Amino acid sequence: MSFSNRSIIVGLLISLSLSPTLLLGQRNGCADLPDHATLRSLLQTVVVQPGQPNGGLDNNMWASVVNRDGEVCAVVFSGNDRGDQWPGSRVISAQKANTANAFSLSGGSAGILSGLALSTANLFTAVQPGGSLFGLQESNPVDTNVAYSGNSANNGSSNDHMVGGKIGGINVFGGGLGLYDTSGKLIGGLGVSGDTSCTDHVVAWKVRHLLNLDSVPTGVAPGGTDNMIQDIASVGGHPVSASGFGHPVCLNNPSPALLQNACPKGPGAPVQGCAAAVVTP
Repeated sequence: MSFSNRSIIVGLLISLSLSPTLLLGQRNGCADLPDHATLRSLLQTVVVQPGQPNGGLDNNMWASVVNRDGEVCAVVFSGNDRGDQWPGSRVISAQKANTANAFSLSGGSAGILSGLALSTANLFTAVQPGGSLFGLQESNPVDTNVAYSGNSANNGSSNDHMVGGKIGGINVFGGGLGLYDTSGKLIGGLGVSGDTSCTDHVVAWKVRHLLNLDSVPTGVAPGGTDNMIQDIASVGGHPVSASGFGHPVCLNNPSPALLQNACPKGPGAPVQGCAAAVVTP
């Protein structure tokens, strides 16, 4: 065997041993979605605002994007280092992105509510004991190999081991949203984690708006959106959501109505001022 042929074979064997990220390419199936640099820049723009406009704890946060097939396209954090935000929120952010993508539909789809978008916040009530979707959170488990293999030093970088893999997982509190292009086509999901679940939702909503990927065809929240609904009240000593899609309030609770007014959905909606908008009453 010649040296050149041996080199080719060795090269192929090395290629086959590389991570899914390198084999598939970091942007495989992700052409219409934000890349690592864009997502990180917008996450930082929304999170690092004076005056705590998003409510919650004012923490640094993680964000992940998946494509329509549930493959992770980008994983980022807003701090200077991967340890500047809760490490556990890295996988949760991807899980939220997967959930919103997995349980939302494109405009023109069949059904009474064609193009129904469900945020992870919209799922909270239905998965409680006695709810119509109880047990949903136990389905589609996280792929632990995709989540936790690889070099931890790469977490949150363009070489994060989750990129290119199918993370799976179902999350049922605020922070996950479907990503819709201007035609109302669902092209993936966005997940944000690292603060209260209400603030996770706010930050995800603002980032999606800045990406111009919020042309939601219809939803269960006011205005036909996938916004958080905070309508849980005690009835006979039991929490009841009037809409059936309610989510609890949180510490330093942000207002879904103020969020919708500041960052309305749809193509052509103004983005100026959205990132810094104060959404706490």
